Amino acid sequence: MIQTTKIHQPSDKFIQTLGDYMTPSSVKNVTEAYEFARLSHGEQKRMSGEPYIVHPVATAQHLAEMRLDSTTIIAALLHDVMEDCNVSYDTLKNKFGNEVARLVDGATKLKHLDGLTNRSQMAKQRQNPENRRSANLRKMLVAMAQDVRVILIKLSDRLHNMQTLKYLPENRRKRIARETLDIHAPLAHRLGMNDIKWQLEDESFRYLMPDEYKAVSKLVARKRGEREQYVNALVKTIKSELDKSIIESTVYGRAKHLYSIYDKLNRYQKMGKKFDEIHDLIAIRILTEKIDECYGALGVVHTKWRPVNGEFDDYIANPKENMYQSLHTSVMGPGNFPLEVQIRTKNMDKIAQEGVASHWSYKENEVGAPNSEGFEQQMTWLRRILEWQQELSGDEEYLTSVKTDLLGDQIFSYTPKGDVIDLPIGATPLDFAYRIHTELGHNTSGAQINGKMVALNTLLQNGDVVEIKKSHKAKGPNLDWLNPNLHYLSSAGAQSKVRQWFRKQDKKAMIRQGRNILQKELMRLGIESSEPFIASELGLSSVTELLEQLGSAQMPVSRIAESIDFNETNKKLDNRTFRTVTESKSKGLVVMGEPDTLTRFAQCCSPLQGDDIIGYLTRGRGVTVHRISCNNTPYTISPEKVIEVNWGQRATTYPARLTLNAYDRIGLIRDITEVVSSEGINIHRVSSREDEGSNAVTIALTVYIVGVEQLSTLFSKLEAIPGVGSVIRINE
Repeated sequence: MIQTTKIHQPSDKFIQTLGDYMTPSSVKNVTEAYEFARLSHGEQKRMSGEPYIVHPVATAQHLAEMRLDSTTIIAALLHDVMEDCNVSYDTLKNKFGNEVARLVDGATKLKHLDGLTNRSQMAKQRQNPENRRSANLRKMLVAMAQDVRVILIKLSDRLHNMQTLKYLPENRRKRIARETLDIHAPLAHRLGMNDIKWQLEDESFRYLMPDEYKAVSKLVARKRGEREQYVNALVKTIKSELDKSIIESTVYGRAKHLYSIYDKLNRYQKMGKKFDEIHDLIAIRILTEKIDECYGALGVVHTKWRPVNGEFDDYIANPKENMYQSLHTSVMGPGNFPLEVQIRTKNMDKIAQEGVASHWSYKENEVGAPNSEGFEQQMTWLRRILEWQQELSGDEEYLTSVKTDLLGDQIFSYTPKGDVIDLPIGATPLDFAYRIHTELGHNTSGAQINGKMVALNTLLQNGDVVEIKKSHKAKGPNLDWLNPNLHYLSSAGAQSKVRQWFRKQDKKAMIRQGRNILQKELMRLGIESSEPFIASELGLSSVTELLEQLGSAQMPVSRIAESIDFNETNKKLDNRTFRTVTESKSKGLVVMGEPDTLTRFAQCCSPLQGDDIIGYLTRGRGVTVHRISCNNTPYTISPEKVIEVNWGQRATTYPARLTLNAYDRIGLIRDITEVVSSEGINIHRVSSREDEGSNAVTIALTVYIVGVEQLSTLFSKLEAIPGVGSVIRINE
């Protein structure tokens, strides 16, 4: 039981910040919460040696600077008392009200895992810290989605933890920094909280890539004095021009944060550009009172300095998904130096810095509700966190979906009725269909983009209008949609829905489907391998588990080829042992027992890296390498000449003969050669033969590839070409 004593006031800075916008009665409520938190934490210390109360006060201070309501500030002060001080929910509810107790409960750091239904699951998560972190993050995201103020508290909490991260051991520093860069910084971006976003990114950058952090810091500091003088002159110049045009404005220089510079440097290096060519390293911001003054200021800037082609964005007319609004333009300033100019109203600037927090800014007698019409629109993406909580069972699957589909970079497409659909970059019409409704995705038969019929794996662009054609008869998804080589689905959420559909099918049907998939893949690759061997190579307990995973789409078909270990593919023959090992310099082979041996590939079966192979020693010609399954392998005639060979380094390409059965059409050969070339594969020979009396054609193709895995990818892409029925590997 906590004893009441004389109230100790928090810092003068904190009280002054509160007093700038709160009524005296609200400030009094906050100071009472502070005293409760101070007594609850008692003698607890942080890793830095400071009293623990320093942390919740710092968390609340940051929120107070954004002028959040008193309920949020009180919950921030108390956000650790349930976990660290054993203060019950009911105690908080009775003393501070149900809303505060609910926020504290949502923001509490998690020690107990959610959704565990049996001991085996619990043991699995104890053994795997990554699973435990995924479960914790999942519960945190769900709690935050129920009340967005929980996010604000968690982000402010994480910011102070990152600012004091140096006191933790290195392994914990890196883990927390990685989690912050992957989850918390993107969350802040999605919520439009750019101020906290860049601080989280820079602190994470400092600990994850210390060498790069120092290098970028030195680059920025190298000419800082000159840049500051340059920016100050720019500010005076443009302010004078705006005053002449009777545009009331505030103009100031804007510093680019380090992680953003590092990210942009990497992109510029790929384009062959240099550090000094980064447009927004030197930047100024213009704030006006009205929207029409923003466009007037833009005209003044473009009149004064020459704009850079392709470097203008109007986010006022087309706000970003987090409601960010501003005009961005790049111009060539004095001395022909590139610089970025951002122009927006003061209200837009507040939203740009604080994002969703600006909707919760303090207004007396308006506790518990945001005060902006745009709030509901901004939070639609957050509701999907709650929807996925019900749809997705695995914690890793859930977290992957959130990181890919909600926290990654987005594009915006439209339904024919004009509704905006946000999707991750790389999304396709199928992703679009699944975002609208699961059943629409399952039964998609075609799609139109901007009025034109397109393939279902066509990449969507910003502003595309997408119309989905639904099958009249329920047919369910296609397994090919999960093949990463075909790029039908980009969003993790859509992929999960397809897997769920297959998992719900009859078990016997799944096993039959899995066996068909396995046999087809082995046949077209020309590989003879037992089902138990493949199951073992993939770390599965039985053939049944292998077939179930293939038939239920839990395992992609590409794993079959990936399971072949190129360094262990050769099996020992009965009564034979390995002796000396020599690698053939020209063929990427390891010959067992015969040093400095010449090797050549048998023309009858054309072995491919990854195939099970065997050698036949011929006087004067070295070792001829055959596939073990080759009918011409002569080891039954002269077993004493058989020699063991294995694959060495994948430094050489190998010929593979393919046969494609297809319906003939104009452009078929062109499409086939384009697919092969796009995979970086060389075509040695191509020929075709028409079947008389039909429109069918057989195309023979000889290509040079590096192994079975590459061949599997090529097959998937060739079979996706319109008109191609089947592709198999053959022996001549």
